[in-house]
Amino acid sequence: MSNLIKGKVYLVGAGPGDPGLITLKGLECIKCADVLIYDYLASPVFLSHASENAELIYAGKKGGEHTLAQDKINELIIEKAKSGLTVTRLKGGDPFIFGRGAEEAEILIKAAIPFEVIPGVTSAIAAPAHAGIPLTHRKLTSTVAFVTGHEDPAKKKSEINWSALAKSMGTIVFLMGVKNLGHIVNQLVIHGMSPETPVALIRWGTTSKQYTVTGNLNTIVARVKSAGLKSPAVIVVGNVVSLRDKLKWFEKRPLSGKRIVVTRPANRPAIW
Repeated sequence: MSNLIKGKVYLVGAGPGDPGLITLKGLECIKCADVLIYDYLASPVFLSHASENAELIYAGKKGGEHTLAQDKINELIIEKAKSGLTVTRLKGGDPFIFGRGAEEAEILIKAAIPFEVIPGVTSAIAAPAHAGIPLTHRKLTSTVAFVTGHEDPAKKKSEINWSALAKSMGTIVFLMGVKNLGHIVNQLVIHGMSPETPVALIRWGTTSKQYTVTGNLNTIVARVKSAGLKSPAVIVVGNVVSLRDKLKWFEKRPLSGKRIVVTRPANRPAIW
């Protein structure tokens, strides 16, 4: 029997794309929810784990194309929880890493609604790992920074310290930055980072659609354009990218990236 509480909200990280990378507690929150409010980047596989009586609500959040605006999502969460329902808010990656989970937690506190945060595996870590890129390495770097690839356009001044990033010699991971790749590259080079610094973009990391483009700050924009790579993708900048040729494992697996069709008679059940 579930120990989830009625009239409570669970802010759950769905992980980076591979449904096997969700936590056990996150999966429990999906199974026992009265209402499941899910984002674009949460794997559709999770919906099959929801109760047949659960209300499933798609909230969108795809690269600026939102089915529901954030304030509407906030209102919806509060409405359902105040009705005495168990609400699972399923968010791609980790809810507190560029997932606006903190904003949702703040409105829950204001409305006096109890909640829990269930961390998820962020694509900032998982996508590079699946591309054979460790974010830290004893011989290369001991520091890593996570940076938004697109700041709030309403900001009058950037809060990103480009000079510190360019001179840090550590690994930099940009999330949601494909559209601004040219700007990111220019800012790093202008502020002192070597144009020869290795760069990788990993699209749909951890899934069967994973695709990686590498280069350096001088070449990456042209290579990404040539490859037609679009969001969602993670950008990794730093010397650790040079390890990819040696360490890449996910894309080397047999049948990686290929679809397999298994045929069977219509009257025979599938066996897994």
